[in-house]
Formats: sequence, structure tokens, C-alpha cells
Amino acid sequence: MTALAELTVPDELSARLPAEQRGSGRDDVRLLVSRGTRVSHHAFRQLPELLRAGDVLVVNTSATLPAAVSGRLGGSRVVVHFSTCGDDGRWAVELRTPRDGDASGTTLPRPGGPAGALVELPGGQRLVLEEALAAEGARLWWARVSCAVPGLLDRYGRPIRYGYTERDQPLGVYQTVFALPTADGSGSAEMPSAARPFTTDLVTELVSRGVLFAPLTLHTGVASTEAHEPPYPERFEVPRPTAGLVNAARAGGGRVIAVGTTAVRALESATVAGGGVRATGGWTDLVVTPGRGVRTVDGLLTGLHEPRASHLLMLEAIAGEAALARGYGEALRRLYLWHEFGDVHLLLPPENAHNEHC
Repeated sequence: MTALAELTVPDELSARLPAEQRGSGRDDVRLLVSRGTRVSHHAFRQLPELLRAGDVLVVNTSATLPAAVSGRLGGSRVVVHFSTCGDDGRWAVELRTPRDGDASGTTLPRPGGPAGALVELPGGQRLVLEEALAAEGARLWWARVSCAVPGLLDRYGRPIRYGYTERDQPLGVYQTVFALPTADGSGSAEMPSAARPFTTDLVTELVSRGVLFAPLTLHTGVASTEAHEPPYPERFEVPRPTAGLVNAARAGGGRVIAVGTTAVRALESATVAGGGVRATGGWTDLVVTPGRGVRTVDGLLTGLHEPRASHLLMLEAIAGEAALARGYGEALRRLYLWHEFGDVHLLLPPENAHNEHC
């Protein structure tokens, strides 16, 4: 639990529509900047003015999947959230109950399991629950599916949507400018949303000012919007060019700024003794906390998280408890918008801090 656990975010501060449907474009969101406990307020389009040549923005290229599919369990409607494909071909899934009986709308949590439960899927396909990922009754279960899931999602899936949004949105709304399709159809159950406000024009301006982009991949699983539990293991890859860019920036005094908590998890999973980064991939079960700390990341661009969200432990590890409390207090006072379509928060080291890269 973080120092923010007692804060309350009013419902009216939930971003219910994407920025381009509220304003003039994806980048029409506000940017809260924390340099230690010093806070300033900006438009996201001012980001190039806040960074400097030699900084490296680490971005997640995972594409968002249409990971929600309607089905039936016995005589009841359910919605299946496909989270992660395991090495044995099984999928980690969460079953949800349609709100107000509407299988195309938002959903409510339900108990996990039971083992052996059969879910009828569109097109005559089936899913069978086998075992919980963690403790009995856990939200995510391993399941066997009677068909190739990427094809099922392409034909029948839709983006996962939570109750604070106003309506369903097309899949393109949930893709970032950095998203890349994969040959095997893999991707993220939910959008790596910190990168959503970037546009091609903004990326071009950043590059023209000497800011570098370092891509990596982490396929995000289904978030726990109700339980706020730590993330489960997820697939990631840090390619060799990205490791080289990050190591060169650290050696040359540039700042390594992760775009999103997913980028932090992947990059910190690739660190070696002394703080360098190596090219690697596979599964990561790393949970970044203040006790563990960060070894490579200097700053973070991220959305605004619920006060009890486990992600805030990562933010506290990067910025410190005092900076986080001050920033979130200002966000509430200035009526910033929360969640994946909301405003963003840039956490940077204090201006008088000296980054001592080992």
C-alpha cells in the first residue's frame, strides 16, 4: 500500500472519452510534471520543451488486442478477457459478468473457476477452464481453447472496456503510434496507455531536438481494476539496439525516461550488475517496489493511477513518496483526468540532482 491509499478520486475526474473526441487531437491532454516535489503544469504538446538532447524515451511497441469476447457459461452470459498465452498454448483468461445483462457493454467481476467449466464461444468454439494461476478462486485461470485465439479475437473480439468509459470504441482508439503488429498475432490485452497522447508530428519534433526513442516490447495482461493486485508474469523483449541506446545514454549523461509502467518493468527486467542493460526476453515476474528500487530508469511518463493501484509502488520507487504525494495532490486540486484516456504525469529527477550512473 502506498502513501496515496487514503486519497479519493471523484468519479467526474474519470476520462470517459478519448482526447480526440473531447478536444482537438490525441495530444490534447494536460501534462503534470514533477521534478522531485516541485510541480508544474503544461500541455502535452509542450513535452519537447521539457526534455533535452540525449534523453532516451523507452517505448512499448506492443499492439492492443481485441481481447474481450462474449460467451455463455451454462445458461448465463459471460465475457471472456483473454490475458496471456502460455508456453503450452493455454491462455490465461478472466471471466466477467455483463453489466445489466448486456454482453456488449461493461462488465462486473465474478469468482474465478470452477475447474472444468466450459464456456461456449462464438463460431461454435469452446473454452475449458483448467486451473487458477495463483490461489484457488483467483481472477485469472489457465484455459484450453478449441481454436487459434488470435483468429477468434480478430473475428469476434473487441477492446476491453471498463465502466468509467462512456461507450465502446473501435480498436484503433486503443493503439498507440508505436504499436507494431506481430506475425503470431500476440499483443497486449490492454493498451500500454502512457504512449497514447503521442502523435507522429510530436515524435518528429522530439527527434529533431535530439531526443532518442528506444523500443521494447511487453505484452500486458488483464489489469485488476477492482482488486489492484500486482501484475502477473508477462512476456517481454529488450532488443540489442535498445540496450545499446540506453547504455550509451547513461554513459553520456542522458536521462532514461520510460513511457509507461510496462516499459519500466521490461527495462528493469533486463538490468545487469552495475546498472547496465542487456538484450534479453522471455517472461518477467518483476514487481518494482520502493524496496527493490530502480537501476536504469531515471524518469517516467505515465497516466494517473487509482490511489490503491499497485503501479504506484513503482512510481514511488522512481520519484519517492513525497514527490508522488505532492504530484497527486496537485492533480486532484487542478482537476486532472484519470485512466487510459486521461491526462499524463511526467516524473523527472530534481533539477539539482546529479545522476550518478555506475
